[in-house]
Amino acid sequence: MSHPFSVILPSGEAWIPHFVDSLDEQKCIGCGRCFRVCSRGVLQLLGIDEAGDHVPLDDDDEEEDEHEKKVMTIAHRGLCVGCTACAKICPKGCYTHAAAQV
Repeated sequence: MSHPFSVILPSGEAWIPHFVDSLDEQKCIGCGRCFRVCSRGVLQLLGIDEAGDHVPLDDDDEEEDEHEKKVMTIAHRGLCVGCTACAKICPKGCYTHAAAQV
């Protein structure tokens, strides 16, 4: 039985996309690897200020160390296509993904 969101690959195998469900900000080191592999605009790198609040980064901030920490966030979950590239490249295992529910 096929899943409602499965795709049949040329090999005949069924592929089920697993969409980004959550990102563990406590594990995230803000390296940006996941951001670079996601071509869909799902993720956003933010700074964390001294109070622990998310703050936007200026274009110049990505190279500077003006914030206590930088962390990746899920900005546009609905743009995820379920490829799981972000989880595959994440060195800290920050991501969880789930198949779509109908």
